[in-house]
Amino acid sequence: MKKMTNLEISRKAKLMPIKKIAEKIGLKENEIELYGDYKAKIKFEAIKKREQNQDGNLILVTATNPTKYGEGKTTITVGLSQGLAKIGKKVMICLREPSLGPVFGIKGGATGGGLSQVHPVDEINLHFTGDFHAITSANNLISAVLDNHLHFGNSLEIDPTRVLWHRVIDMNDRSLRNVIIGLGGKSQGVPREDHFDITVASEIMAILCLSKDLNDLKERVSQIIVAVNKKGEPVRVKDLKIEGSVAALLKDAIKPNLVQSTEGVPALIHGGPFANIAHGCNSLIATKTALKMSDYVVTEAGFGADLGAEKFLDIKARIGSLKPKAVVVVTTVRALKYHGEGLLTKGLENLGKHIENIKKYHLNPVVAINIFPEDTKEEIKEIKKYTESQDVKSAEARVFTQGGEGAIELAKYVVETVENDKGNFQSLYPLNISLKEKIEIIAKEIYGADGVNFSDLANKQIEKFESWGYKELPVCMAKTQYSLSDNPVFLGRPKNFKITIKEVRLSAGAGFFVVLTGEIMTMPGLPKVPQAEAININDKGEIIGM
Repeated sequence: MKKMTNLEISRKAKLMPIKKIAEKIGLKENEIELYGDYKAKIKFEAIKKREQNQDGNLILVTATNPTKYGEGKTTITVGLSQGLAKIGKKVMICLREPSLGPVFGIKGGATGGGLSQVHPVDEINLHFTGDFHAITSANNLISAVLDNHLHFGNSLEIDPTRVLWHRVIDMNDRSLRNVIIGLGGKSQGVPREDHFDITVASEIMAILCLSKDLNDLKERVSQIIVAVNKKGEPVRVKDLKIEGSVAALLKDAIKPNLVQSTEGVPALIHGGPFANIAHGCNSLIATKTALKMSDYVVTEAGFGADLGAEKFLDIKARIGSLKPKAVVVVTTVRALKYHGEGLLTKGLENLGKHIENIKKYHLNPVVAINIFPEDTKEEIKEIKKYTESQDVKSAEARVFTQGGEGAIELAKYVVETVENDKGNFQSLYPLNISLKEKIEIIAKEIYGADGVNFSDLANKQIEKFESWGYKELPVCMAKTQYSLSDNPVFLGRPKNFKITIKEVRLSAGAGFFVVLTGEIMTMPGLPKVPQAEAININDKGEIIGM
């Protein structure tokens, strides 16, 4: 029998009209904006009306370091939520929006899998409600106005060789990483070197995901540093006088998107920064809104706990005053064997380090073993025995094939962990220490490094940013997702290594430093055979091959 794809499984799902999903969380029809039958945005008036509601319990889903295919973190997030609903809990899901880069690159989608998906799958993966297009346009408006300013006399005395702001596109396109613009003569603009990042690495994306409301977003946009002038001083968006125009482009994008899971659990899918090159969490607005509308909120942070979870706990939770009650660490036999050079026992060291890291935040992890058909009973038993030795509970998760029914044991463990939480959560480092000290704490405590090497460029950048008065900001590390180190070939739990800091960028509007390590790229490339070759549309107008 032919194996069905996620998209084919999705088409068999019986979806409720989005108005009914809204009713589940107490929203009236006039409190949402419809985007067809199965998508809606929540109006800000509805969010503000519920600000005084008591917060529900926040559960973070993270993972061990993945293989290039991912280990089903989103699938577990959706499945766990459905499992919580099965045991009678009022629950909501909070996820990031998929980027077109990985959709047409390797992964081919990011909406979960099997009987644990968010719907409508094809629409969420392709364009959705247009949020990423708005973010791309807002980002590139800044670039266009900046270059226009250079063309018409440059009264701000911007140094064209020190423009910090990059253009973006929501696609993997390595040929755009480094470009020359303004060629063709005087009327075509000022020639200079420019760069493209993928949209999900844009500071505009980070700002949208960390803003409290539209006014906060506009203020953050105004503080973006786009260039350095000839005196060595920062030039901000407010100096270009366009923060209002940028915010206007984002007036709808900042509203959370409401959809549903396979089993009708309400889901807010909003914002989508990558976790290896950005902070890897869905929007603060969506998370805080869900907390006011449900008793349990399950959210995820991208890639392994060394990236997504660290940034969630040290950046998003700090900025949003969030207090997670439990952390689920997703792992697979496949990933652990990969990190153990084919040996499961050796690969368990990777899981152990992530468990250790979560406990450093005074949080209790629960391990979810995402079950694949080829996994043996002996392998699953070995993982469980190991988690017991770490004083951590683990549960098999069969949410791909069974939906919420396959996560009931996991859901019960999570509820138990939430109920036993002592409220001692704290961030890894204080903000009033130097940037270098923060980087060293993350490198040593989370990655297990012996120390940090700073390039000459990074040292100069840190000195410059601190001279501008920027010091008490958290750190967003841009690092490979495949290793605890900055080298993707160092698998398992590497030892005797140092982290190399190549470059430091200041996201003054978002409110953090971006620290680039190893060979990390803010504009990914497509693989030799991209998923784009498999995606098509049939004569019924249905997307296939995703």
